[in-house]
Amino acid sequence: MSEKEQIRQQKMEDRAAAREEKKIVRRANKKRRDAMVFTLLLAPATVAFLVFIVWPVIYNIYLSFLEWNMVSPDKEYVGFSNYTRIFSDAPFLQSMKNTFWYVVILMVTCFVFPYFVSFAMVHLVDRGQQVYRSILFFPSLISLAVCAVVMSFVFNFMTGPVNSLLKMMGIRGPNWLNTKGYVILVMGLVVTWKVFGYNLIVFLAAILEVPAELIEAAKLEKASKHKIFWRIIMPLTSSTAFYVFVVTFAHALSYAFTPISVITGGGPNYQSTNMVFQIYDYAFVNFQSGRAAAAAIFMLILVMMVVVLYQALEKKVHYEV
Repeated sequence: MSEKEQIRQQKMEDRAAAREEKKIVRRANKKRRDAMVFTLLLAPATVAFLVFIVWPVIYNIYLSFLEWNMVSPDKEYVGFSNYTRIFSDAPFLQSMKNTFWYVVILMVTCFVFPYFVSFAMVHLVDRGQQVYRSILFFPSLISLAVCAVVMSFVFNFMTGPVNSLLKMMGIRGPNWLNTKGYVILVMGLVVTWKVFGYNLIVFLAAILEVPAELIEAAKLEKASKHKIFWRIIMPLTSSTAFYVFVVTFAHALSYAFTPISVITGGGPNYQSTNMVFQIYDYAFVNFQSGRAAAAAIFMLILVMMVVVLYQALEKKVHYEV
């Protein structure tokens, strides 16, 4: 190879190296721009998360070790006393028991029941499905406060239609809103009236997505409706069922607060209160911020345990590929 050809070859290699270097620089600049855009887009959500989620949790942990009435400038450090006090406090223990029953009631009325009703509407009801869906979904558009007021009239001891109907049948109706056991049932029904329609529509959407050929094949094999539900519908809609289960659990913890506030105020004798309402009572009625914070942290731990269980069980849920 001549000297001129070597020089030409070297120049070509230099140009190729320069082009490659420019490409690397452009890619690096693009990555930096993308990272900056990503950071700017994520910043509002991150700030909101830190301000409204992380900081309140940290401040609650701090308050749980103090005795403070939310007014005095002086805060007394009491260590773990607030945690020991809530577990020896009868109202809080009663609220834990009531919360458990709220969860049970809503799991039956807002998870199990709408699951079966949605299956029946799709595979057993031939006419009027749209009408039934509209009627059942409509209460979910009403606020919980309105639901509570309506239910307080329906279950009124003296003039309520429920007791009036029982009286016509020769049965003396109980004082629903002032009797142990019955009052939790009424509060649960208020939340059920609000939540049932939404859960039903979610289940309906999932069941309608199940391939029709599978159902038809099962019918050709003379499979009963019971087997179709348990062997086909449930496995193929398990992801939706899992979502509804978690959402219903969250509603059982929080939604009862409104009807309790509107109707009973936690009575009679704390028989209708739940953990959320009891935390509110500690903080904003009795001004025991330390005890309220300790109860809130305890409830947070319970919810975190449910989240861990959720992560463990999610692996067994069917997701369509």
